[in-house]
Amino acid sequence: MKILVVFYSMYGHIYKMAEAVAEGVKEVKGAEVKVLRVPETLSDDILKKMGAYDIQKKYTKIDVCAPDDLVSADAVIFGTPTRFGNMCGQMRQFLDSTGGLWSKGALVGKIGSVFTSSATQHGGQESTILSFHTTLLHQGMIIVGLPYAFEGQTRMDEITGGSPYGASTIAGSKGERMPSENELMAAKYQGRHVAQITARLFRKD
Repeated sequence: MKILVVFYSMYGHIYKMAEAVAEGVKEVKGAEVKVLRVPETLSDDILKKMGAYDIQKKYTKIDVCAPDDLVSADAVIFGTPTRFGNMCGQMRQFLDSTGGLWSKGALVGKIGSVFTSSATQHGGQESTILSFHTTLLHQGMIIVGLPYAFEGQTRMDEITGGSPYGASTIAGSKGERMPSENELMAAKYQGRHVAQITARLFRKD
């Protein structure tokens, strides 16, 4: 059972969440997980102006995902920051490159799941995940979210990300806030949940 965590992270928030998702996957017997990044589309000059160049350089050790990598997986958990209530351009461009897979039905029946981040509490976390689901449905994937069995969703003692649609984190308007313990636990739960469902669907009797 192979599960991919495919992410884009500009300032490190989504990468932290991706690590937690992968930890959750590893808790399920028989699950193999690999973390991959989507290609960067911005130039080094632009990344430097945005204060993200040094962070992006750290990700060079992580393999870049190619569309065909999705074919060999039983489940794919995508992580993207929010951009105006939608996924970031880097993730959109990657998904737009999977048209060949769509024409062959190569992803039909695979599990798909999404987690995200936004600068503010109401910065489009839910709309980003829900609009991402549209692409996964066009590919014929089976969508898995974050159930209320993860009780951290109902906490009232702190401002926190997370919804039935998927784990999320609030980064702060200047990116100053990294994922909280509750948000990381949500990501971990989502990874484990996806792996458990994948195991049921793809078990070899």
